Amino acid sequence: MELNRRTVIAGAAAAGIAATTLGTGTAEASSGGGRPVKELFGKLADGTKVYRWSLENGGTRLKVLSYGGIIQSLEIPDRHGRHVNVSLGYDNLAAYVAGTTFFGATIGRYGNRIAKGQFTLDGKKYQLSVNDGVNSLHGGAKGFNTKVWDVEGFTSGSDVGLHLYYTSVDGEMGYPGTLKTKVTFTLNRRGEWRIDYEATTDKPTVVNLTNHTYWNLAGEGSGTIEDHELTIAASRYTPTDTGLIPTGELAKVSGTPFDFRKGKPVGRDIRAGHPQQVQAKGFDHNWVLDKGVTARPEHIATLRDPRSGRTLKIATDQPGLQFYSGNFLDGTLVGTSGRTYRQGDGLCLETQHFPDSPNEPSWPSTVLRPGQTYRTTTVHSFGV
Repeated sequence: MELNRRTVIAGAAAAGIAATTLGTGTAEASSGGGRPVKELFGKLADGTKVYRWSLENGGTRLKVLSYGGIIQSLEIPDRHGRHVNVSLGYDNLAAYVAGTTFFGATIGRYGNRIAKGQFTLDGKKYQLSVNDGVNSLHGGAKGFNTKVWDVEGFTSGSDVGLHLYYTSVDGEMGYPGTLKTKVTFTLNRRGEWRIDYEATTDKPTVVNLTNHTYWNLAGEGSGTIEDHELTIAASRYTPTDTGLIPTGELAKVSGTPFDFRKGKPVGRDIRAGHPQQVQAKGFDHNWVLDKGVTARPEHIATLRDPRSGRTLKIATDQPGLQFYSGNFLDGTLVGTSGRTYRQGDGLCLETQHFPDSPNEPSWPSTVLRPGQTYRTTTVHSFGV
């Protein structure tokens, strides 16, 4: 899911936030022996340094930017042991600063859309930043994907990872309360990538954190993901209006192109002409996971590339999964491989609470109050 407009790198300069690109990065500090490696990736227009951190464990290689908590690269092996980057992204900071696609970004305060950028909490109405037509998307015009996070590397037993910290002040993008956020990326010895989200607030607020990695298990820049086989453990989904805001209905997937319970190629029914697909230009919907909210992560989706044999399994404690089929990739974006991204060249599987939940009281709540701690976990397991 992305903003439906072109990414223009020159727009960053026009907005006064242009970035200095340092190519592959300049080493400023690093450490070996399996510990995270840190290097300078670039500078923002105000001189703020942006770092890239590299992690490796269990055959998985992960590169993370302090800007936006972005996954710049994630490499996993195929059935022959050959590594390739399976996440879409850019090779320079300027493209991320100018971008509207949220490639690999940590999303907050609220992942997905809120209708008209408005919600009412404890009798008070709040107006958020509107950045997707009349709606608010992924936290507003300057959501967490545009912030420079404080990052600390760590090792714990056989695990290696990063702690990312960002404090969103009261009123930022219209949200109430000062939200202190911690996101932890961990690679374990099996090569699993685990994300743990935590947040606390000093005023009642809403929060829905997620990650916006675009996957292509054949390798970024390799072409379409329509032959990827996808399974989603969900019997229902949330239909949307023309602004991609849920109507409030929890519709059955049975007999529709939205039925991925037994697994099928992404492209099999993508042009079926279902009104919801025509409206979204493909898939850009929330699946209502059969398991609901759970105390610990449970397996809910599997993605497989038949060419390379690579597989991705996702487990989460969240009740929803946003499957976005890269509908607005339009051939104007050049990725880390130097190749352009066209429609359907990557897909997103965003674990989440349902879109517009603050305005649907019967849905799982996204309200966080003082004294409470928001916690959620998603685990990505890779194989062949």
